[in-house]
Amino acid sequence: MAERTNRRPRWTAALALATALACGAAPPASSEPDPSATRLYVTGLTLVFDTERDIDTDAAPAEIVTEDIAAFRALLQRHPDVREVQLNSGGGSIYASSEIAWIVSDYGLDTLVEGECVSACVDIFLAGARRQMTLGSKIGFHRRSWSPDSVEGYYEDLRDSRGWATPFVFGSWIYEDTQREIYEALNFMVERGVDPGFAIKTLRVDSGDEWYPSRFSLIAAGVLRDTPE
Repeated sequence: MAERTNRRPRWTAALALATALACGAAPPASSEPDPSATRLYVTGLTLVFDTERDIDTDAAPAEIVTEDIAAFRALLQRHPDVREVQLNSGGGSIYASSEIAWIVSDYGLDTLVEGECVSACVDIFLAGARRQMTLGSKIGFHRRSWSPDSVEGYYEDLRDSRGWATPFVFGSWIYEDTQREIYEALNFMVERGVDPGFAIKTLRVDSGDEWYPSRFSLIAAGVLRDTPE
């Protein structure tokens, strides 16, 4: 089924592994993922979620996807001492980011941007109790989007079960659903302590572009905060 997404328009571990095998050495056995070969792993008290890592495998999408939800939850269950989520992502699935944000909030975790956190990634970041950004990092905002092909696929997949007899009936539904989704997105930001005026400004930039507010603006708007509410 087509899904709405929200993201910005990857030397690798394979060489080291091949060298080790050529020398007759077996890779270390471990139940934990190798940090050099995954974008989601735990180090110390921090869970790192980096969808932008240069990983030489087709199985690692360069965006937030629904499969990340179960992987995220499983890591936290195996590492109950985790206290912070470190983010570097250009966005992806709105549904996946919303579910991961709920998990972050439920666990009472802090969030930290190391690199960039753009688009749907911001939902996860705002779920943090304490929210910080390393020097040189950026947080980017833009309007959500839904490509024509995805809209068509969504209509074709669900028109019978939803009773969308014509594209015009679907158009009427999507008009209402879009307003509902925008309300939920803005309401989430305000509930997480973001200034309402700032939240509205995040809608002014097209999905093909980004708005990167200054650190001062992010602090003033409540996006960055050193203490939880």
